Amino acid sequence: MLTRDIAPGVHRIDHAHVNCYLVEDDDGVTLVDAGLPAVWTELGRAIRTIGRRPEDVKALVLTHAHFDHVGVARRLVHRLGVPVYAHRAERTLAAHPYRYAHENPRAAYPLKHPRAVPILTAMLVGGALAVKGTQVTDDLQAGDTVPVPGRPRVVESPGHTYGHCALHLPDRDVLLTGDALVTLDPYTGETGPRIIAGAATADSALALRSLDVLAATGATLVLPGHGEPWDRGIQSAVVEARRHGPA
Repeated sequence: MLTRDIAPGVHRIDHAHVNCYLVEDDDGVTLVDAGLPAVWTELGRAIRTIGRRPEDVKALVLTHAHFDHVGVARRLVHRLGVPVYAHRAERTLAAHPYRYAHENPRAAYPLKHPRAVPILTAMLVGGALAVKGTQVTDDLQAGDTVPVPGRPRVVESPGHTYGHCALHLPDRDVLLTGDALVTLDPYTGETGPRIIAGAATADSALALRSLDVLAATGATLVLPGHGEPWDRGIQSAVVEARRHGPA
């Protein structure tokens, strides 16, 4: 599902409970995160719906390189030759998106959290077991402005993965938090601002500390990697995430 102009020139694609975002300006379009493989058709439709062509996509920026955020990355590189930006700590994971650190065993979560079953099922149907890795071509560094359409500023926010980066669009008052802060945890089915369960988080204590860096942006609109947008400000989202704590 496409939500156009969730912020000026920012469009959300919600597919199988995974969000990716199109950020546009006069220079073209940046795709933030690459969903699951089955988002490919929806992505092409979304690009045309906002009045662009596939050739207008100038870059893919990854908040992190878990399998559900690199689903169509390799295909984009092959078809369009786009550069792929991610933190240097994500390079190995981008090439091998199932080899990620996590605190807790994953198998028990559907039994303990039945609300997660339809979410995880949708992700499986979306191609969660068929993701091909990709090569990162350009590194993200904390505080840098990425030279791609939208000119996002890098907010290094490790914990979910060790190289996780959020992206701040100061001119649009938007923070794309990736999975550093979400409003839907796919592994528990719980909603509201929170960090993701240890089934997919490398270091929950580090993830909670990284919330301070997100809060410091002062952004009003929070666009997470999973779940609905949060329009009550990043500070209130961080308060909620800390209250929920790790799952």
